[in-house]
Amino acid sequence: MTANRGHSMQGLRPSQRHAAWRWATPEAQSVLASRDLAVILRFHRRVNGQNQSETGALLGYDKTYVSAIELGKRRLTDVTALRHIADRLALPPHVLGVTDLADTDFRAMLQFGQSAVRLAEIARQTGHASEAVAELWPLVARLEARARDGHTEREALRLLADARLGLGTALGNVLPEERLVTAAHWTAKSLSVVGHLDDPALTTTALRMHGNELRKAGLVGAAVNRLVRAASMAPSPTSRAAVLPLLARAAGALSNAPLFDRAVQETRTLLDQVDHTSLVNPVALHEIELRGLISTGRTRAAILRAEQATPVPTTAIAPQWSVIELITTGKVRLLGGDTRGAAELLTQAVNEARTQRLPHQLQRINRISGHELVEVNDAAAHALSQLRTEMAA
Repeated sequence: MTANRGHSMQGLRPSQRHAAWRWATPEAQSVLASRDLAVILRFHRRVNGQNQSETGALLGYDKTYVSAIELGKRRLTDVTALRHIADRLALPPHVLGVTDLADTDFRAMLQFGQSAVRLAEIARQTGHASEAVAELWPLVARLEARARDGHTEREALRLLADARLGLGTALGNVLPEERLVTAAHWTAKSLSVVGHLDDPALTTTALRMHGNELRKAGLVGAAVNRLVRAASMAPSPTSRAAVLPLLARAAGALSNAPLFDRAVQETRTLLDQVDHTSLVNPVALHEIELRGLISTGRTRAAILRAEQATPVPTTAIAPQWSVIELITTGKVRLLGGDTRGAAELLTQAVNEARTQRLPHQLQRINRISGHELVEVNDAAAHALSQLRTEMAA
């Protein structure tokens, strides 16, 4: 553990960094919940490998004084002394029964932050990903500053993980392809926190979201690796169902037909067992299947699949999914020789992608339309240029 709250965790030795995260473990939560300074000091010494002399030096106390506290022979009630110990151990003062303005402000931020993450996700799902980014940037910055100061309380780290995931996912919507690695960077930073929280559901979610951003950034092999791990450790059918469509997309992009087929088939089975979401529903699965069939060399099967009736929506579909579906269906129409139908779908996709500020989808349209649909290609290029100008400003 750092001996000074102002020291950055990145400056600690590996063993010290590992110990610093121990305040976030379930065992630590039990220790902190006791509000017993003797128990907290013994836990701190154990996870840091310190003897009483070393802990005394950290706190500015004699070894015998530390021993007296741990044995219950000396009970501290002085607010200044308790605040000093909390500061040295990088703990919020309320753990030791002390409150101050900074601690009260931080706890208010935790409550605000949880609402901010939820509102940001709603904004992203309703086609306002740029607003989600603006909402999450300051929250992530503040939480990261607290972590650098050595404060690694579980509730703060959980919020940091959620905020980083939300930020990475929102960036994955608003950034062009050449910058999508930035989105994957933020979801990866969430994984570095999640590993210390011992929460299978959260770990599954983080692996799922990071895997999807890796796929979008073109790191398909790594994406499949993360998504296979997420599926294997999913704690419930609902959690697994959220992973499988993304695994199917990544497996298709990797041209792994057997894995793609298995993921699609299991997703189809789970659709009858779980509540449908913007990702887990027949419409999304239809788009994923079309794209995957093309990527795995089964274009004819994709064309035949597209000619069948489009699935009826069973839940609200996120606007960006509607754009994605238009683009994929337009590509299948073009491959099947229906240039007019493809142009209509892709033109609609250009307009909606411009409105929703989705540069990555405009780039997809550019590649698909190519020289066959010149007007669509020009419209997509113009819309993309406008978005780039706005982003640069």
